[in-house]
Amino acid sequence: MIYVALLRGINVGGNNIISMKLLKQTFEHAGMTAVTTYINSGNIIFSAADQLQENLSERLEQAILKDFSLSIKVLIRSMEDIRTVNDALPDTWTNDDRLRSDVMFLWQETDMESVLDKLPLKPGVGTLLYIPGAVLYSVERENVTRSGMAKLIGSSVYKLMTVRNVNTTRKIYQLMLAAEAQLS
Repeated sequence: MIYVALLRGINVGGNNIISMKLLKQTFEHAGMTAVTTYINSGNIIFSAADQLQENLSERLEQAILKDFSLSIKVLIRSMEDIRTVNDALPDTWTNDDRLRSDVMFLWQETDMESVLDKLPLKPGVGTLLYIPGAVLYSVERENVTRSGMAKLIGSSVYKLMTVRNVNTTRKIYQLMLAAEAQLS
């Protein structure tokens, strides 16, 4: 089965610096195969035969702690999970000069539609959509500071999500499809 591990809070602002080359080795030593990393923000595509998705997070968190002495939260999503997110993303949403569009991947504790009520988006400024496992967010670049979403950082709900922009999310899906094709 093909999965992606989304690591929270690595290589951000000079904190929790982890080499992707060494991280790939950590995943391989933990029994993962066909390991590929994508950009420095902690996106690792891999295969894990005979592994339950529920057990992978803890196993990989322990491996990262052992190898890097860092307590990093790891969110695991299957190919089907990422396909669902990809299919739900409006085609017009991009992350460019015109729009800022993100996917907020949710840990189980916040994975419910009522999470939208905890997000500080000002009415009429931007769009939030809940799908199981994620919140999709888009706002025109000129309204980013007016949206109120900057207040999300540091909140209790923010600690239970990891954010990727839509371009990264779409690329992760492409890499997962390629990994699946190679294993077939």
